[in-house]
Amino acid sequence: MDLDAFFVAVERAKDKRLNGIPLIIGGSSRRGVVAACSYETRKFGVHSAMPMYLAMQLCPDAKVISGDMEAYSQYSHTVTEIIADKAPAFEKASIDEFYIDASGMDRFFGTFKWAIELQNKIMKESNLPISMALSVNKLVSKVATGEFKPNAQKQIPAGEERDFLAPLAIEKIPMVGKQTASFLYDMGVRTVATLRDMPQQFLISAFGKNGMSLWNKAQGIDDSPVVLYSEQKSISTESTFDQDTIDVKRLNSILIAMVEKVAFQLRDQKKLTSCITVKIRYSNFDTETKQIHVPYTSSDQTILRVVQELFKKLYNRRMLIRLVGVRLSNLVHGNQQISLFDDTEEDINLYEAMDFIKHKHGVDKLVRATTIDVSKRVRMEMNMFKGKITKNLIN
Repeated sequence: MDLDAFFVAVERAKDKRLNGIPLIIGGSSRRGVVAACSYETRKFGVHSAMPMYLAMQLCPDAKVISGDMEAYSQYSHTVTEIIADKAPAFEKASIDEFYIDASGMDRFFGTFKWAIELQNKIMKESNLPISMALSVNKLVSKVATGEFKPNAQKQIPAGEERDFLAPLAIEKIPMVGKQTASFLYDMGVRTVATLRDMPQQFLISAFGKNGMSLWNKAQGIDDSPVVLYSEQKSISTESTFDQDTIDVKRLNSILIAMVEKVAFQLRDQKKLTSCITVKIRYSNFDTETKQIHVPYTSSDQTILRVVQELFKKLYNRRMLIRLVGVRLSNLVHGNQQISLFDDTEEDINLYEAMDFIKHKHGVDKLVRATTIDVSKRVRMEMNMFKGKITKNLIN
C-alpha cells in the first residue's frame, strides 16, 4: 500500500483550497530541490529530486510550499495505526509505503476483498488517497502499485508475475537507477522481457553480486520477507576511551566519525531526525548531556554542525573526558533525497554517491581524512533481519 503523492495529499487535507491546483513541495530557493509534486505538475515533466529552478521553468504556475515534516509524520502515524489494527503482519517501508503479509486470509475472507476494505478504511479515516496492489511477493506488489497509481486496486494472480513485468521499461524494476539503465540501454536492453532472457552469468559478470539479484527481479522472483514493524525511538553511538583524554582535536575527530555513522544509519533506515543530543562523561564519572531540536534532517553536514556546537557548549570544565556520545531522536520515516527541503542537488548527489560506496564496499571504506585514525572505533554494527518467505504480499 502506497499513499498517493503523500506530501501533497497532506497539504490538501490541511487546506482544501489547494485541491486541483499545480503544487510543488520543496526548497524555495533557486538551489533547492523538489521534495514532492502533485499529479497536475507531472504532466509538465516535474518530478521528485528535480532542481527547483527547473521545475518552475517547466510549470511556472505551480504553487510552491516549503513542507511540514511534523504534519507528514502525524498523518503517517494515523495510517500506521489503522494498518496495525487490521493487518496480521506489516512492514513500514517508509513514511508513505507499507507491505502487508496477508498469507492465509483467502481461506477466511478473500485477500483481495480484505485489502480493498482496508484501503477504503484508510481513505475514509485519514482523508488521504492510497494505492494498493496484491501479489505473491514484495517486488511485484511494489511495481504494480506504482504502475497503476493513483487510487490503484490491482491484483497480479500467482503465476502471472513474469507476464506482468515483461512489457515494462527496465527503470520500473527497483534497484535499476540511471547508471544501470544507461549501461543496459547501451546493450539494447530496454524492457524487462529482454532483461529476463539474458544469461545469468553475463549479468553477474557485468554487475557483480547485484547481477543475480537483477536477473531474479526480471523473473519476478523475490523472497525478501516482510520485516515486522516496530517504532524505533532513537539512533545513538558512544565511545569509551582506553585512557581519559583532553585532546580536543582527537575528540573532534571522534565526533565526526560518530556523526558519519549515525547519519548513514539514519538514511539507510529511511528516517529523519529532529532532535540531536551530545553526551560527555568525565574522568570522575560525572555525566552531562545537551540537546537541541532542529528541522527534520539526515544530512551529515547539518548534524555535524549541531554536534560540534553542542560539544563546545557542553565541554567547559576542561577535565579529562572518559566517554563521548551522539544520539538522534524524534525520528520519522522519510527519504533524505526527497525530504531535505533546503538541500541542493549537489548535496543530494554527494550523499547518494557516499551511501552507494558504503553499501557496496563497507561503511568503513569511505571516511573523512580527519577521522582515519579513529574510524575503527566507531564502525557501524548493522542488524540483519531474517525471516520466512512470504506468500501473499500487499504493497
